[in-house]
Amino acid sequence: MKKEFRQIDWNESLEADWHAILKIAAAEDLGDAGDLTTRALIPSGAIGRVAIASRQKGVAAGLAAVAATAEFFDSRLVWTAECDDGASVEPGARVGILEGPADGLLTAERTILNFLGRLSGVATLTAEYVAAIRGTKARIYDTRKTTPGWRRLEKYAVRLGGGTNHRTGLYEAILIKDNHLAFGAETAQSAGTHAYRPGEAVELGRRFIETHVPQSQRAEVIVEIEVDTLDQLDEVLPTGPDIVLLDNMTPETLAEAVRRRDAVNTEVDLEASGGVNLETVRGIAQSGVDRISVGALTHSAVGFDFGFDWIALR
Repeated sequence: MKKEFRQIDWNESLEADWHAILKIAAAEDLGDAGDLTTRALIPSGAIGRVAIASRQKGVAAGLAAVAATAEFFDSRLVWTAECDDGASVEPGARVGILEGPADGLLTAERTILNFLGRLSGVATLTAEYVAAIRGTKARIYDTRKTTPGWRRLEKYAVRLGGGTNHRTGLYEAILIKDNHLAFGAETAQSAGTHAYRPGEAVELGRRFIETHVPQSQRAEVIVEIEVDTLDQLDEVLPTGPDIVLLDNMTPETLAEAVRRRDAVNTEVDLEASGGVNLETVRGIAQSGVDRISVGALTHSAVGFDFGFDWIALR
C-alpha cells in the first residue's frame, strides 16, 4: 500500500494554534485601551444579533472556531452555525448567527471576519484547482509555502476545499531537494571525496530511517526526492523512493516520466511541481502524474468576503 502524509482535521492541536493566533490578533486590535469607538457609543448591557453571510460563491472554512473566538472576546456571546465547515456557499448565504452583548459583537467583528476570510479564501481556491483536474487520476496537494504560524490552519482549509495535505513540517518526511544535493557536491569537492548521486541520496535516507527512527514509526516515514531531468528519474526509480518530485517539467516531459516509471516501478508516485496555475494544471494532470503540489493554494489565496449584518432581535 502506498504511503500518504498525515492529513489535518480539526482537533485540539489545531484549536491550540487558533488560540495562539487569536491572542496576537486581539492584542493588535485592542492594545491597552480596548475598543474606543464601542466604548464611546454602545451602552453597557445592550444586546445585539448579527448574521454572518457570504458575499460570494465559494467554500466556507473556519466555522469550527467561531464560537471559541467569540467567547474569547465575551463569554456571553452565542454562536449558532447554519452550515458545516467545508460547505459550498452562494452569495447571500448565511453561515451562522452570533448574538449577545452588542459591545462584544462589535469588538470581535473584524477578528472573526479576518479568520473566516483567510481560511475560506484558501478553501475556495483549492476547490477551483480540484475542479480543474476532475476526471484525471491526479490529486492536488498543498506545500509549506504558508503564512508563518498559520500552517496547520491553512492546510486544514486546503482539506476543506478538497485538496490533500503534503508534509506539515520538516519533521514528517525525508524530502531530498536540489539544494541538499548541491551542498553535498560542494562539500565533497572541497574534501576531495565522492559526491553522492540522487539514487545514493535516497539510499542514505532509507538508512537514516533504519538507524534513527523508532521501529514502530519507520513504515510511516515517506522518502521523496526532487529531480530536474529524466536521467535523474531513471537513476532514482530502482532505489524505490515513495515519491519522486518532478520539478518544472512540461506536460510532454511529465508524460514521458510516467511511461518510464510504469516500466520500472509502479509503486513510486510521481508528483509534479512548478509552473502550476489554474490555466496549466489540467494539462499537467492529463500527463498521468499522481500528485500536483501547488504553492498558490496558500501563498496566493485571496481573502473571502463575508458580511457581519445586524438583524432584528427575536
